[in-house]
Amino acid sequence: MKLIKRNVRIIVFAVLLLLGSLVGYGAYSLAVYGNRWFSSASNVYARRHKADVIPGRIYDRNGTLLASSDESGKRSYNNDPALRSALVHVIGDSANNVAYGVESFMAQYLYGFTDSFVDRLSQAFQGTRRRGNDLRISIDAGLSLAITKAFPAGKAGAVVVMNYKTGELLSLQSFPVFDPMNIPKDIEEDPLKPFWNKATRWLSAPGSTFKVVTLAAALKNIPDAMTKTYECTGAYQVGDTLVTDAGMASHGTINLKKAVEVSCNITFAKLALEVGDEALRKAGQAFGMDDHFLFTDLVVENSVYPTTNRVNKEIAWTGAGQSALLLTPLHMTMITAAIANDGVMMEPKILLQASNAAGNTRGSITPRVYKTPLKAHEADVIADAMRAVVTSGTARRAAVSGLKVSGKTGSAQVAGQAETNAWFVGFLDEPDLPYAVCVVVEDAGGGGQAAAPLAGTIFSQLRHLRHD
Repeated sequence: MKLIKRNVRIIVFAVLLLLGSLVGYGAYSLAVYGNRWFSSASNVYARRHKADVIPGRIYDRNGTLLASSDESGKRSYNNDPALRSALVHVIGDSANNVAYGVESFMAQYLYGFTDSFVDRLSQAFQGTRRRGNDLRISIDAGLSLAITKAFPAGKAGAVVVMNYKTGELLSLQSFPVFDPMNIPKDIEEDPLKPFWNKATRWLSAPGSTFKVVTLAAALKNIPDAMTKTYECTGAYQVGDTLVTDAGMASHGTINLKKAVEVSCNITFAKLALEVGDEALRKAGQAFGMDDHFLFTDLVVENSVYPTTNRVNKEIAWTGAGQSALLLTPLHMTMITAAIANDGVMMEPKILLQASNAAGNTRGSITPRVYKTPLKAHEADVIADAMRAVVTSGTARRAAVSGLKVSGKTGSAQVAGQAETNAWFVGFLDEPDLPYAVCVVVEDAGGGGQAAAPLAGTIFSQLRHLRHD
């Protein structure tokens, strides 16, 4: 009998432990995956109850109305076609053509799924159709509109602007844009894929912008990295490939700071082989490569460090930002922001505040450190090299008078394209203007010619935020 009682107690304890684990995992999953569940097309519960709710309004950080609904629940966007087009990839559209925009990814707020039972009951007694929560997001509508006007016509690409202290996204844009209230019938035939949010979902080799990661690997693995010199003769044979620089440039004897400034592929190919593939991989992973990104406010494709065919020529080209590297523009923004923020990488954020019809807050921004890939002194070394890129190197066209701009250009080769993809990443080293920027213009040539000037325009626009 005693044995039976003991076994019963063990079974009861095991069942309780399993139930507790199930509840705990459920709470964890709701916190981590909640937005994904609500935005999923297979969420029958959400679909059924959305019909009974007038979705909340969406405002930008300055109070500009971006999306609203009439009493029937019909959704409409800002009256200015240019403005609503500029924001279509971050806001989304009523038909959900743009995946994971605010309209779908924050449905739990917009349709009041987070409201308490008391709030729902109160609205029911008023005899009116229930209203969801209004959202104020971190996006700056005016800045986004200015970027759209400046982006090269007829080109695809992406632009991201992020506050590197808080993680707030002021711009999250993909090109080409489209008007969510006047969608062309043949839009899906457009080879530039207007529905696709390239800022968060397009994966590509980032070209020489990745050299900041290679430099980080050197700082962590080569004690005298910044005092060593390398020889650049214009061509470097690695296996059956020849590593060269733009225009077959020969830089002679240079140190790593100068190699960043002139974007010397040969030096960074040699550097990658010197530190080794595993150390370079670890440096990339410290910045979030190979992570399963689970952000609260948005969905971002996972960046990938290559794992196959890691022969010397591939390692060499990885150091220069090519090979099979895959990163999104948003992730490159996060990497740049970490360098600007003394080595601290913040989680990207969009939601500033969600409030119900009574004005009660249902959600608000909580800045969160995502990773700390660098020590502060390491970040300072990389930032100093990036500063030289703008003052006297390949990104001189990103310079803005009166502002301390740091950056790195990139020209990423992609099979099947006539021209390289032009990249630029950079930041303002200004205490009251803590902004990092990534610009990508596809099939446009060199980063210094196509991406850096647009970045300069963006930095000029950001200067006006100093007085806001």
